[in-house]
Amino acid sequence: MSIGKGNFISMPEIASTYSIVAMDIEAGEIGAAVQSHFFSVASAVLWVEPGAGAVATQSVVNRQFGPDGLGMLASGKQAPEVLEALLKSDPGKAFRQAAVLDVLGNSAVHTGSSCVREAGHRSGQYFSVQANMMLTPTVWEAMEAAFLSTPGSLSDRMLAALKAAEHEGGDIRGKQSAGMKIVKTRASGDVSVDTVLDLRVEDHQNPLAELERLLDLNTGYSLLEAGDTAMEKREITAAMDYYRRARELLGENPEALYWHGVALLEAGDIRQGLDILKPLFDKQPNWLELTRRLPESRLASFDIIRLMKEQE
Repeated sequence: MSIGKGNFISMPEIASTYSIVAMDIEAGEIGAAVQSHFFSVASAVLWVEPGAGAVATQSVVNRQFGPDGLGMLASGKQAPEVLEALLKSDPGKAFRQAAVLDVLGNSAVHTGSSCVREAGHRSGQYFSVQANMMLTPTVWEAMEAAFLSTPGSLSDRMLAALKAAEHEGGDIRGKQSAGMKIVKTRASGDVSVDTVLDLRVEDHQNPLAELERLLDLNTGYSLLEAGDTAMEKREITAAMDYYRRARELLGENPEALYWHGVALLEAGDIRQGLDILKPLFDKQPNWLELTRRLPESRLASFDIIRLMKEQE
């Protein structure tokens, strides 16, 4: 049975898992990541809010730890105080595994005495890693080492920690889902800025590989979005650079190809722009119709039909 807020429930919610809560102080980012043999694990385990911090609740999950913990963090309480308060009001704390990280980088973590072994955690300034029902007792130490030694972005480092856990055997039952969420440590009130990424793999044979693929897509589409914003501001050179970088990540993705081609046409590079766009038009005429409509919304100043006729 599972225990939550003092009530005994007939069906368990045992999110045996490994997770990490972590912060990049230079980037001003805080986040959490998880993998488990449990459907849609991120929706149960990960709770992250801009300007507040991160909470991971797992083992026999008490989901209320998420909103309650974030509320206390947002009020200015630090991680150790928050975790103490969560556990004090929870009669099932022996079954819980939970970690809290505040925007100052303070971490606090708890592994209850009734968590199914192998279970344990490691924590320090700016991070905490925790795991339960693992195949081996080396998982959390491997996660810590991977996070601390991996260069790059916060997403790169958290993914490395998850991979290290899987390399040590991971969840004794196998794998099913994963997720990662990263936000800004200082909330601006602009959701497009405050949430850096929010990705979930709900059900997959290899959730970490799928999460890694989605992370690449997320970066590519973020570059596309930056290119769109630059186009809106008529910053054509900047837009072309964003679209070019997006294509490097997204390959032959039609969105990346299309908007790069449009930016080239808008910049006056007609031949190269049409070289990119014509194959898309041939495969799917709707792309051509879309291009005809762009001037109506002031997203382009050219007449695509006229340009194509001039290049014949």
